[in-house]
Amino acid sequence: MTSTPLGRLLTASLVVAPAIYLIADLLYATRGWDDPTAAVVHVLGAVGYTLVMVRLVTLGNGMLAAVLLVVGAFGAAGDVAYGFNTIHVSLGDTDLVDATGAAVLIKPLGLCFPLTLLLGAAVLRGIAPTWTVALLAVSAITWPIAHIANIGWVAVAVNATLVAVFSTVAVVLHRAPEPVPAPAGQSVFHE
Repeated sequence: MTSTPLGRLLTASLVVAPAIYLIADLLYATRGWDDPTAAVVHVLGAVGYTLVMVRLVTLGNGMLAAVLLVVGAFGAAGDVAYGFNTIHVSLGDTDLVDATGAAVLIKPLGLCFPLTLLLGAAVLRGIAPTWTVALLAVSAITWPIAHIANIGWVAVAVNATLVAVFSTVAVVLHRAPEPVPAPAGQSVFHE
């Protein structure tokens, strides 16, 4: 699939989306969590991560790929919603995180994004180097800690890690143009 235009686009998203999101969190960390510029970059990075999720789904199979697709769709919606929420807050509007009623939907949707990363780590077992799978899992767990508590340096560190992880996965996929998911416990990548 990496030899088709769609495959090249989805594999490129592994490099581009995490880099865009890293820029967003650098802006948040230096300009504040209500910065409108950071929020715009955040939305673009979140849309990019939707493509990353689709790429991960194409590497998986069976129930895991199906669950990743559903959770990833909810996670993408939540991640984009948080970016737009920041834009609203920067304009003086109500912060949905602090609101009640229908606004509470943003929280579970937002938590689906790190769950998407964790499921992505499960998909990459046997396809990518073990260290990338481990770092992706740790990043998935650390993501909500950094972003819920608004700890800028942790958010930047998580996103820098995701840039390294997904760039490595892109290189692995580029070297093996037609990756076939390996059965659990078997590695396609030689460490």
